[in-house]
Amino acid sequence: MSFIPYGHQSIDDTDIAAVVEVLRSDWLTQGPSVSRFEQAVCQFTGAAHAVAMSSATAALHLACLALGLGQGGRLWTVPNTFIASANCGRYCGASVDFVDIDARSYCIDVEALAGKLEQAARLGTLPDVLVAVDFAGQPCDYAKIIELKRRYGFKVIEDASHAIGSEYEGVKVGSLAGIDCTIFSFHPVKLITTAEGGMALTQDAELAHRLAMLRSHGIERDPTRLNDTSQGAWYYEQQALGFNYRLTDVQAALGSAQMQRLPAFLAKRHALVARYDELLAELPLVLPWQAPHTLSARHLYPILLADAAMRRHVFDQMRAHNIGVQVHYIPVHLQPDYKRLGFGEGDFPVAENYYQRTLSLPLYADLSIAQQDEVIARLKEFLA
Repeated sequence: MSFIPYGHQSIDDTDIAAVVEVLRSDWLTQGPSVSRFEQAVCQFTGAAHAVAMSSATAALHLACLALGLGQGGRLWTVPNTFIASANCGRYCGASVDFVDIDARSYCIDVEALAGKLEQAARLGTLPDVLVAVDFAGQPCDYAKIIELKRRYGFKVIEDASHAIGSEYEGVKVGSLAGIDCTIFSFHPVKLITTAEGGMALTQDAELAHRLAMLRSHGIERDPTRLNDTSQGAWYYEQQALGFNYRLTDVQAALGSAQMQRLPAFLAKRHALVARYDELLAELPLVLPWQAPHTLSARHLYPILLADAAMRRHVFDQMRAHNIGVQVHYIPVHLQPDYKRLGFGEGDFPVAENYYQRTLSLPLYADLSIAQQDEVIARLKEFLA
């Protein structure tokens, strides 16, 4: 059997036609396709505002800036995430710290967060921003997080890079009350793709405006917001130090086409997860857990093996047999660049234990039953 990756985009003729239509149009960038894509995501999620960007990393960066994070500020997140969830704070000149994960959901441990906040309040070191990561599509415990936000006054960015289509207490991720900004990723291994791309969603019109301005060099063109109103229609002002984090119309057209297919993608992922759950139930593994009152978008299917040695054995054997299992994630605080900041082994033991044992099995909308059966058969073989 040919190589089976852990994740893969699904592109059909409707996606291709949408991109070709833009390529034949007058607008390849800064045209109408971007706003159409933003509106499609708002309609699906219930968000009031959406700002498309060149990547989820760019969206995280600008979300931090737009929420006022700067030199001397503090950002907290989890070790079990891609490095961008932490790096976005450092881009702004802030310090970064971590909160350990829950042993079942692999998302932030809200009890550990509460304890760390209580201690930080005594020391005068409370965070300005918390980046809560919906790992593998599983929403965090937002009721408790929002309660802590009200008590301690920090902003909340929901890193939902894995979680478009997820729900918390019946509400779609992207429009949860109390969240300041939600971030989606549209990398090819995610639920939908724009090749590269990301988006920031918010219920706050002023925050959305600032995000859009920072996305395009900090330039303001709205006549009602200009400092100098005497100039002609050509006039614009750089009102902040922004960036070129724009998404192109070509990418946005692909994203809009993919949004039409998102419900089918989600249904296929849930069906594949149900088969994994059933057919792996008797193996010596810990299978993914879904918290009550949530619906995971099932971006990843992470299993836990007995120990690090067994994980390495299974990883190597699966890869040798063309099955592209992966590990999500190396704890951010153990990266060399973060060790230079003073972090080290033993700082966040739950995340470190999880990392030593985890393995992500292939899961994507175009994964066939025959391919999934091959993954399962090989896994059983190498666990024997």
